[in-house]
Amino acid sequence: MAELVFFSGTMDSGKSTLALQIDHNHAARGLAGVIYSRDDRAGSGVLSSRLGLSVESVEVTDATDFWADVVRRRTRGGRVDYLVCDEVQFYTTAQVEQLARLVDEIGLDVYAFGITTDFRTKLFPGSARLIELADRVERLQVEALCWCGARATHNARTVGGIMVTEGEQVVVGDTERPEVQVGYEVLCRKHHLRRMTAAAAHAASLSPATLPLEDDSV
Repeated sequence: MAELVFFSGTMDSGKSTLALQIDHNHAARGLAGVIYSRDDRAGSGVLSSRLGLSVESVEVTDATDFWADVVRRRTRGGRVDYLVCDEVQFYTTAQVEQLARLVDEIGLDVYAFGITTDFRTKLFPGSARLIELADRVERLQVEALCWCGARATHNARTVGGIMVTEGEQVVVGDTERPEVQVGYEVLCRKHHLRRMTAAAAHAASLSPATLPLEDDSV
């Protein structure tokens, strides 16, 4: 039976690496798939991993119709056995429903990868719909770590190095250099609630005064 599977995790948890591995394994068995991504860190039309691996992909926009695209490919003689969809948190709810329809009516396996919540700890619409419709929701086993060493569970946005909790849901930033104007960092729940990024923790360690929020009695 075909399945719609949602692989979720924070940034740095290996989602894109797993997406590339699944595509490789299926192709090695002689299957043909289509890779989709949106707003990848490496640019348009690319699915890339932080390990340095990358492949060409179909860039998704709000106008992308997955059902129409797969039907068009098959009508023109192409073979499509499965779909790999990365950065699905940026997909629309209608697009997620199209993916579910491809599973149910055409029998394609769809492997979707994305983060569930934004920097405000609010569900992305695409991720929320996937949680509602997916046959399986798998949390990635490779755990990203907060600067304190605890398991990272939340994505934080920084502007000029300062954590923010307001703003547009989708803003392209840099996870490798969070000190740039808009950056992203993964944190444990405790330090996300306290807005204590790695930079803030470092600054506090250099300060002669102890931050009240770091008092264990809080």
